[in-house]
Amino acid sequence: MDLLKTLHSRTSSPRLAGVVPSEEALEGLFQAAMRAPDHAQLRPWRFLLVSGDDRKALGDLFAKAMIEDSPELSSIELDKIKSKPLRAPLIIVAIASIQSHPKVPEIEQVLSAGAAVQNLLLAAYASNIGAMWRTGSMAFHKTVMEGLGLSNNEQIVGFVYIGEQQGKSKQIFPLDSQQYFKIWPKAQ
Repeated sequence: MDLLKTLHSRTSSPRLAGVVPSEEALEGLFQAAMRAPDHAQLRPWRFLLVSGDDRKALGDLFAKAMIEDSPELSSIELDKIKSKPLRAPLIIVAIASIQSHPKVPEIEQVLSAGAAVQNLLLAAYASNIGAMWRTGSMAFHKTVMEGLGLSNNEQIVGFVYIGEQQGKSKQIFPLDSQQYFKIWPKAQ
């Protein structure tokens, strides 16, 4: 797929199933992520791969976090929370791993980790692999971060769900860039 066509047509795949992509296909996604803009070549990111029965363990971790916040949750609500990681055969937990650096502030490192996720999503789309970037309250919950082994200098930037796209792609329409791109200073 042509790069500009990929950039202009990429969409998320909310319904995923099938099997985990091959190691070769995943390596293509990983290499794309590694090429994200990265001031001082800090590579301020890391990724955890969750598949198979480990997705159930992630669901249990989500449920544990929710029970801490809302102990009155019903079993139906807990089952729904536990099932979230089962929405795709592979979940990639994207983590910003902040490093102390005199010229690269924390926000820049978090943005770099986000750019790595975007590169991964673009590579997935170009490879006909379904992908969806999700966050939600679990991405920011201390229990989830601890359960995943994050250090104090780390934060989750998203859960990337990966699999075979089910159903049709969302129809997209050209966007009016003139609403978002303006010349500065405004001409008098």
